[in-house]
Amino acid sequence: MRLDKLLVEMQIGSRSEVKKYIKNGLVTVDGTNKVKPEQQIDPFEQKITFKGKEITYQEYEYYMLYKPADCVTARTDALHKTVMEYIESKRKDLSPVGRLDIDTEGLLLITNDGKLSHNLLSPTKHVKKVYEADIEGCVTKEDCFAFANGLDIGDDTLTKPAELEIIESGEFSKIRITITEGRYHQVKRMFQAVGKKVVFLKRLEMGSLCLDKDLKPGEYRSLTKQEIMNLQEDDYAYEHKRRNF
Repeated sequence: MRLDKLLVEMQIGSRSEVKKYIKNGLVTVDGTNKVKPEQQIDPFEQKITFKGKEITYQEYEYYMLYKPADCVTARTDALHKTVMEYIESKRKDLSPVGRLDIDTEGLLLITNDGKLSHNLLSPTKHVKKVYEADIEGCVTKEDCFAFANGLDIGDDTLTKPAELEIIESGEFSKIRITITEGRYHQVKRMFQAVGKKVVFLKRLEMGSLCLDKDLKPGEYRSLTKQEIMNLQEDDYAYEHKRRNF
């Protein structure tokens, strides 16, 4: 890639600024500052420095955020705090993968890997999403059966089969639910369809990625190499299955 493009991506400055830095000898490649903005470099094989400090290039960044309630899943918002305000990164191309409602908390993946984001959100991928919830109303085995067979939530088609697990049942119930879609307010609308109301909702899993139990609301961390590999392997496994179906 071009040297000036790398420097811009790593937030060293604007395109015009980094050209000035290069011209003034503030940027080196493999120890020499006799470089040009259009020079092609390999950021993984060559050593690049700015003002004597080595620049470590990362094409993609991946973060797990424990989204708290009362913030919106967006890059910017005029009225509310956004999930992006919790992430400290020099990159400007990071985005949340999917959406959680303002009052929903839990696992949210944030990355600039567009291919992975698309695959996790594509309706054809059937990526599982696991939530726990508090429900106003007594959740029954009949509800579990209804969820497993699909519900009419006002869309053109029934919801895909969902696994509903009752943890506690009573005037207020605790449940765990696994869905493979991402329709608007889906979990809330599914319980409305059986005459009940979600009063608390938290996402625990998305594909192979699980919310880190050590994270508190508003905290985040980078994904491990193994977590990234697992997400990529999930996608490969799906493609292999689809092509051989």
